[in-house]
Amino acid sequence: MQRPQASLLADGRRLHLHHGPIDLVIETFGQGQSEAYRCVTQRFASVLDELVAELPLLRSRALPTTEFSGVIARRMHEAVEPYCSEFVTPMAAVAGAVADEMLSHIRQVPNIEKAYVNNGGDVAFHLTAGQSINAAMAALPEGQITVDCLDSFRGIATSGWSGRSFSLGIADSVSVVAKDAAAADVAATMIANAVKIPDHPNVTRIPANQRSPDTDLGSLEVTTHVGDLTMDEVQSALDNGMKIAQSCLKKGLIGGAVLQLKQELRQVGMPATVQTYVKSIPERELTDA
Repeated sequence: MQRPQASLLADGRRLHLHHGPIDLVIETFGQGQSEAYRCVTQRFASVLDELVAELPLLRSRALPTTEFSGVIARRMHEAVEPYCSEFVTPMAAVAGAVADEMLSHIRQVPNIEKAYVNNGGDVAFHLTAGQSINAAMAALPEGQITVDCLDSFRGIATSGWSGRSFSLGIADSVSVVAKDAAAADVAATMIANAVKIPDHPNVTRIPANQRSPDTDLGSLEVTTHVGDLTMDEVQSALDNGMKIAQSCLKKGLIGGAVLQLKQELRQVGMPATVQTYVKSIPERELTDA
């Protein structure tokens, strides 16, 4: 079995951690960087084994009464619990929960002024007093969000039908900010799932387990292609997603969301620090403030 891999990227500033499906890019700022990278690398060594140990339960429909042993599994369950009335498994929060767990160990190191853990576009942030950091959002290809130490959210996540995870909806992307990356991860998934129009001839769906036999979605149909849509159809699909996004915002589950379908954007919530179309940044790239 492949062993966990850890190395600095070519810029000498960012740490790359890789093991199986987990691929992290981490950057810290401050005098404690070397110790932070040592600490997080040590913690990363056991992450995949911990998740695999509870994988059957993590792939099962989330129930409020379910109990998990591992700390990351518990983070996943906590994030999806508010959505248990719908079909959701803890796997909807796995990328964000891993990012949050890695960040929690970085935060224990003295003299780290700010840091981020980017798990395939689901990002957890650490900011001390006076610090901020800029991040691109997939739904804002020419814009960015500034995460400030005074903001209450510390996580960003994105979901969509053409991303690395399966989606029940047709959104090109749904980017969410929330209290942490796990909360943002599951919210982005649930909102993106809701951006849909039923039985459209230009939308192709197949059972999830035809593409991946061990998927947690079983025979639920996931989107594999979105063709031409009329403007009315685009607006209708976005309306469906916005209902869920607004409900999440009202319940305090998210700080805001940006939904995109066929170049049409919708936004709900978001702090004043969101800047739209102000700067060209490659998708999901993070930069120092």
